[in-house]
Amino acid sequence: MTKTEKTFFYDEKLGIELYRFKSIVQPFPNHLHNYYVIGLIENGERKLFCKNREYTVKKGDILLFNPNDTHGCMQTGNGAFDYSGINIPKKVMMSLVRDITTQVCELHFSQNVIRDNELKLYLETFISAFTENGRDFEKEEMFLTVLSLLITHYGMLAEKDISDLNVQTNRICLYINRHYKEHISLDDLSNYSNLSKSTLLRAFTKTKGITPYRYLQSVRIEKAKALLENGIPPAEAALESGFSDQSHFTNFFNMYIGISPAAYRRMFLKSYGGRSNE
Repeated sequence: MTKTEKTFFYDEKLGIELYRFKSIVQPFPNHLHNYYVIGLIENGERKLFCKNREYTVKKGDILLFNPNDTHGCMQTGNGAFDYSGINIPKKVMMSLVRDITTQVCELHFSQNVIRDNELKLYLETFISAFTENGRDFEKEEMFLTVLSLLITHYGMLAEKDISDLNVQTNRICLYINRHYKEHISLDDLSNYSNLSKSTLLRAFTKTKGITPYRYLQSVRIEKAKALLENGIPPAEAALESGFSDQSHFTNFFNMYIGISPAAYRRMFLKSYGGRSNE
């Protein structure tokens, strides 16, 4: 059986991360991130679940996730699955969109799974330059080329949903973001929103594509990532982000991100790619 290989890179100048997974079999539960993701399926096939839709993604497919797009995936078949993913913080994306379009606006990808041979070629070239320590000029130029194509063909301004259902769930999200360090129960959310627990679960899952508990765990993981990026030890990051113990934290972090908190922290301490075999 081929060993799973996980390689991670961070580019301080561009302000983005790149993950490269080889022969991965790990499933990822439904979750979300507060950053943009541009992914490329390099080999194999998986079932992808994104915003209550199901896709079969395979070699050559490009994945586009907006911040807070709920998604998860699981293995199909016995072949190896290889994937590269670029994580772009919202502030970085806002700045790039302004540079490319001269407009101050929020980018929203109109599709989550696309097949575009021209874009794939540029994306592969960028990934190679990124992972093989290419020149900064080359990396930045290719990255801007990729984003220009994405904005032109798959970008749009995010529309606001002001329905009552969305307003209620947004209030719950705001509550969770403010109180993520505390012990939060379904009763707390029910009392805060004046919704019954069953109605709350149904409404939240319908509008966000994820349960309130999964949303809470996703928020805590994002807070923990920020702490780890600044060199905070995993045990301290676990407590500061609301996890009851380090073991619980490590399990969720690996489940959502694909690597351990310690490995993620090392990536930023070194400020260059590191390799681990698991």
